[in-house]
Amino acid sequence: MMRPDVIDLRKFYHTRLGVTVRKALVRKIRTIWPDISNFRLLGLGYATPYLYPFRNETERTFALMPAQQGVIHWPHEGPGLVGLCDETRLPLQDNSVDRIILVHGLENTREADVILQEIWRVLTSSGKLLVVVPGRRGLWARLEKTPFGHGHPFSDKQLRRALRDNMFTFSDVQGALYFPPSNMRIILRMASFLEKIGEKWWSQFSGVRIIEAEKQVFAIPQEPLKKKKVRPVIAPAARPIGAIQQSGAIKREKSV
Repeated sequence: MMRPDVIDLRKFYHTRLGVTVRKALVRKIRTIWPDISNFRLLGLGYATPYLYPFRNETERTFALMPAQQGVIHWPHEGPGLVGLCDETRLPLQDNSVDRIILVHGLENTREADVILQEIWRVLTSSGKLLVVVPGRRGLWARLEKTPFGHGHPFSDKQLRRALRDNMFTFSDVQGALYFPPSNMRIILRMASFLEKIGEKWWSQFSGVRIIEAEKQVFAIPQEPLKKKKVRPVIAPAARPIGAIQQSGAIKREKSV
């Protein structure tokens, strides 16, 4: 499955449409995560456009991009906070990240289960994941002029199943990008208004679907104490008293 190239992704987010998309999704992320202060935040896929607003709030904010996509230095000022990685083997320790935003990632891979298992591994016991994928019913998945028109779009049922199969619990699926993917100025000016209308009247037909998932940790049952096996003692078969006396008399007669 071909991924959008990192150069094309960067170009899109520098267009007027890309800037409007970033604002709409950041607004939605902020609604879901109103306070992430003192958390370690990781962006996977191509999530850097959505990390800027949170950099001054978190304990640490950084990003990882898959090798098939490529990587671009981020942020523009200061030392780099982004790295190139194999997304099926994240270069992070177990239980090391509190929050993860996955954008332009899950729809562009055939190894979604492996990636979700790696995310599960690196999340803390109370860690949360925010997944953003193109919606199967939306207009954005049908047009290749944006990064959301590439890869495999998801229905809500498919998204829930993928998370459930990889040990995540999740909240309700939410939508964003209800305005059409157009560079027309009038559309972009009305984007905020169209988002509010879309959430109320056609919530299932958004351009992207967003879901918050939480790492599910199962309690390990304690092994019950093994009971000692009691070996039965087999006693010799009882003989009637009369038979015992008779056999004793017979023995005495023989001795006489």
